[in-house]
Amino acid sequence: KLLQRIRDESHRFAITFHRQLRNKNTLKSKLDEIDGVGKNKAMALNHKFKSVKNISNASIEELKQVDGIGDKLAKTIYDYFHQGE
Repeated sequence: KLLQRIRDESHRFAITFHRQLRNKNTLKSKLDEIDGVGKNKAMALNHKFKSVKNISNASIEELKQVDGIGDKLAKTIYDYFHQGE
């Protein structure tokens, strides 16, 4: 019985840890990595463009059409997705 309890406790610990890792990773977005883009601006971008892929394909002018996104931030977002081109 003691070995079964130890086994059950170690499984419970491992499963809990795995769930915590999975939950942290599912809530992350590429937009979280961009300086100046907080929760509200990320939601506004997602609402207008519907996906991160569409945001990455948007021009600076299209990005500026989103509430709260100015010239500087639009350029920052554009540059983030187009670095290395």
